[in-house]
Amino acid sequence: MSRFQNIIDLPPDAAFSLVEAYAHDPFQQKVDLCPGFYRDENAQPWILPSVARAKELLHDDSTINHEHLPLSGHPELVSGARRLVFGTENVDVFDRIASIQTIGGTGANHLGALFLSKTLQPANVWIPNPSWIAHPQIWEQLDGSTSVHFYPYFDKKDHSLNFNGMIHTLQNEASENDVVVLHGCAHNPTGIDLAEAQWKEVGAICAEKRLFPLIDLAYQGFATGDLENDAWPIRMLFKGGNVEFAVAQSFSKNFGLYGERVGVLHLVTLSGEAKTKVIPQLERLQRSEITTAPSYGARIISSVLEDEDIRRQWQQDLLHMSGRMQAMRERLYKLLAELKTPGSWEHLLSEKGMFSLTSLSRQQVSILREKYHVYMLPSGRISVTGLTEFNVEYVAQSFDSVIKKTASL
Repeated sequence: MSRFQNIIDLPPDAAFSLVEAYAHDPFQQKVDLCPGFYRDENAQPWILPSVARAKELLHDDSTINHEHLPLSGHPELVSGARRLVFGTENVDVFDRIASIQTIGGTGANHLGALFLSKTLQPANVWIPNPSWIAHPQIWEQLDGSTSVHFYPYFDKKDHSLNFNGMIHTLQNEASENDVVVLHGCAHNPTGIDLAEAQWKEVGAICAEKRLFPLIDLAYQGFATGDLENDAWPIRMLFKGGNVEFAVAQSFSKNFGLYGERVGVLHLVTLSGEAKTKVIPQLERLQRSEITTAPSYGARIISSVLEDEDIRRQWQQDLLHMSGRMQAMRERLYKLLAELKTPGSWEHLLSEKGMFSLTSLSRQQVSILREKYHVYMLPSGRISVTGLTEFNVEYVAQSFDSVIKKTASL
């Protein structure tokens, strides 16, 4: 008998199994509203023009080789990523930030969790309910000394932020050194972000109770189309100077480099002395897992950030992507309103970024997939980037039909 005979059976990953099912579906009008990646006006992968230009530069550069990067990653990427998050006006206090390149945003979240579990040794990690599916999984894979909890974030009845529930939980249940996972912008899966005043209140609570925020910044540029606006909460915390925190930064979405796995973990300390102690610890942890991060995607991104002309093109690319997603939100809302589809759909207009968490039940989601070949996660989350002018009417009609037919069930 195999030593592994009694391993617990795990269900397949919901998102990736749906990707496979969609790929094998022969139906001509099938629609994929699952993906956590950008799709163009024809529902196809889009190589950003800025990225294409950077790749041409790299192709013509005879000095590029395939040697290992330093343990902390590609130097130009790391410094450029730091400026992108914290702003150029804060360079004089960058000596408080320990930064290291990671395997995408997932790697940044993992390395941050691993480091904090070994240093802060938090009793609890607090994750928004709902959140990205990997957030609890990352913490559950550690040594088990940190309990995973969820704080209220989303009121599904009226598609609003449950800020009172969030604050009450952090104030009354979180304790010193607990980690609080926050979404920097374009919350996944709801698309609902904290307002400026709410961010300030969360920051004050973290300072008062000595909580440690871990901010997942996967969608900078996707919420408003403006890199500066989308980084505002992080810069506010940084300028305050009284909260230590970490940022798990991903370049998968805003550069369209999903398969290149480029991320950076930034850990903000209260002193330069502390920062110099943090970096070797991060490097040692990463050395035992991946040695160093890959170089190709890092070189693409640093080329974009360092070339003023290509960087301007990138900012236009971001505006194009965020603008298309917002236009599809408005189009879907208008069609559902015209059909008088039961339920409230105004939330589509106010949410930010790629996702919206609908009120569709698991049964309705299943019918949409099996009868209409419209794919979405069982939670009812849709990715608006899967909508196009060619399929949005079909999606609206499918939603309307399923909701009306199941209203009495």
